[in-house]
Amino acid sequence: MKSAVPSSPAEMRAYIIERLTGETGEPDRVTDAARTIVEKAAPEVRQMLKKELTLDVTLDVTGVELVRIADVKPDGDGHAMTVIVSGVGPDAVVMTMDAEAIALAVSALFGGDPGIAVAPIRRQLSPTETVVASRIFEQFATALIRTGDGHFELLAPAPKAISGDDMRKYPLKDGAGARVTLSLAGSAASGIIQLTMPQRLLLKGSAAASPGNSGPGDIWRQRFGEEVMRSGVELQATMPLARMTLGDVASLQVGQLIEFQADAQSQAKLSARQKTLFVCEFGKLGQNYTVRVRHPFDAGQDLMEGLVAGR
Repeated sequence: MKSAVPSSPAEMRAYIIERLTGETGEPDRVTDAARTIVEKAAPEVRQMLKKELTLDVTLDVTGVELVRIADVKPDGDGHAMTVIVSGVGPDAVVMTMDAEAIALAVSALFGGDPGIAVAPIRRQLSPTETVVASRIFEQFATALIRTGDGHFELLAPAPKAISGDDMRKYPLKDGAGARVTLSLAGSAASGIIQLTMPQRLLLKGSAAASPGNSGPGDIWRQRFGEEVMRSGVELQATMPLARMTLGDVASLQVGQLIEFQADAQSQAKLSARQKTLFVCEFGKLGQNYTVRVRHPFDAGQDLMEGLVAGR
């Protein structure tokens, strides 16, 4: 799976701002884009649920909020989650269902009385309940692909739903996201389905969906972005030195020489405000030392490489 590498100056600017501030700086545009994507898909999902699962339910967007993607996992048993991958990243859409929504879907599928409230699930999901949750997630994935503008490059089918320990252990790549909450409701019971998408991808899609449209709000957002980009930050470049035991470090003496690692020159990291931005190559140009930007820093990949290397 290829990572979401910025491919244009605009995407690179969004990447740097997110690394430094934790968000894109355009919250209204992000939430509007997320709401639009889900509201376009919701009617088709509702029809597919009625046809495929015989669920006569309402499905409405009830809220949109900015979140950190690493924080969207639901707490407790009885919930389900899946992550739809795409051609631009491993976690384009994170979907979750709460215990009430799953209980409602299972009851309706197996002929439960629609006028009687359904008790939510407070345990590990059974294989049957997992299958029902997976089918609902698949309906959403299909609808998003059919009604979306294609900038997410979503890959179907949606992975099987996970819950319990599998969900708690699933590694979500952190980043700024937008979470859309939908109410799945029958006549006597209701539950919640949530879709979370990365902010950078939402901005990319909203820009592609409305080329040339620059109203007053867009002009002010552009001016705000220009002011942000003129802010001064201090850059720091660091290189890995060597691996030592604590005993070796404790015995270091004044004047002692320490050799750089063989690949240290190509593993310099460029940072600002204690946020690592790029992996660089250390070098020299005339009498001045330099760093050449190689690629954006991937915190998830760096963590994995550290674990493999035992850092």
